[in-house]
Amino acid sequence: MSFDAELRDAIERIVGERPPEDALPGQWLAERNLGLVPIAAPAEFAWSGLWVARAGDRAVVMFGSPSGPLDGGAIGAIDEGWVIARLDLELPADAPYGDDPGTGAVAALLVAPDAEAPLHRLETATATPGRGLEGDRYFDGRGTFSGKGRGYELTLVEAEVLDELGLEWELARRNVVTRGIRLNALVGRRFTIGGVECIGRRLAEPCSHLDRVSQRALLRPLVHRGGLRADILAGGEIAVGDPVQAR
Repeated sequence: MSFDAELRDAIERIVGERPPEDALPGQWLAERNLGLVPIAAPAEFAWSGLWVARAGDRAVVMFGSPSGPLDGGAIGAIDEGWVIARLDLELPADAPYGDDPGTGAVAALLVAPDAEAPLHRLETATATPGRGLEGDRYFDGRGTFSGKGRGYELTLVEAEVLDELGLEWELARRNVVTRGIRLNALVGRRFTIGGVECIGRRLAEPCSHLDRVSQRALLRPLVHRGGLRADILAGGEIAVGDPVQAR
């Protein structure tokens, strides 16, 4: 069995669900406000809870103080280790991103032809499952994060947040600017933009790449407010003014 498969098995034993094959384990955990938190000295780590060790090309669930394999046996030298923990302790364990998104509308549609190219606005756009918005860099696999898991087909952000920060909508580098809907509550849920069906994957948290391209210090102001990463389940046309609502 490959390390990737063993890691998915280990995560399932700890959290009760197995990451699907089309999702990178870390991204799948992030959808649940969870993450693989590295252990500084895994070979000496002693904890009564469950954690994951990498020993060569094996992923093993560890337990106890001193720690050993949950299923017994020997595993050899431990190279890395992770605790599965909540990413933000301030968020509630149940429905960490909220459960009532409300209903909103599309305020703007934006695409860029290439990574780091300026975004420009459209009145309508074609959404295609597995690709994104026609004319956008991710549609043709030219985005900065193309090919790095799911949740890159479509990005959304709330106009209310951008307006509060005085940030030009184009500088946020999201495809869909919305009004009236709480996007965080769409994580893990199906929703529609007009007649296009999507699924929210995880928060579109800010990163140093956004800081560099926008030339603005956005990391702190946009924590948990940077929008939503989504994938397209059923495609079609999207237009400015279309309703955005949970299924």
